[in-house]
Amino acid sequence: MKSMIITSVRLSGSCHEYQKTIKNMNKKITITLLGLITLFFTACEGSDTYRGKWKATDDSGAKSELVFEAETLTFIDSLDIKVTYKYTQNSVNISNSVETYGIKLNDGRSYQIHFPIADDESVGFINDESGNRLYTISRTKFMTNQDVYKLN
Repeated sequence: MKSMIITSVRLSGSCHEYQKTIKNMNKKITITLLGLITLFFTACEGSDTYRGKWKATDDSGAKSELVFEAETLTFIDSLDIKVTYKYTQNSVNISNSVETYGIKLNDGRSYQIHFPIADDESVGFINDESGNRLYTISRTKFMTNQDVYKLN
């Protein structure tokens, strides 16, 4: 009888330890999930790579300026008319140091910001979701797509 009571106490003791372990695991899982959710929401902001002011030239030679903030994109045309959109970054692709970022405007349009020269984020292209080039962009001066490839 005495051995049954001791066995019973030992079993209930190990059960208690098991429950403590489960509670600790649940806390760790909860903290990990909260961290991942926080990372996801901060990752939706625009990358530092393309934030800031850009000089943009379309294929017809029309010049504009683009300003990327953390969550807004402002187009400023040659007549100084400004149009601002909210956006989120929805993709990143880096291959051989050539970077492409995907963004989606609040009106549903999607674009790619492509930096074709490895390890150089000072010049690039804005493409539509089909990959058609809309703008050539530069931090310092208005450029054409031929100018960008001359740098290569």
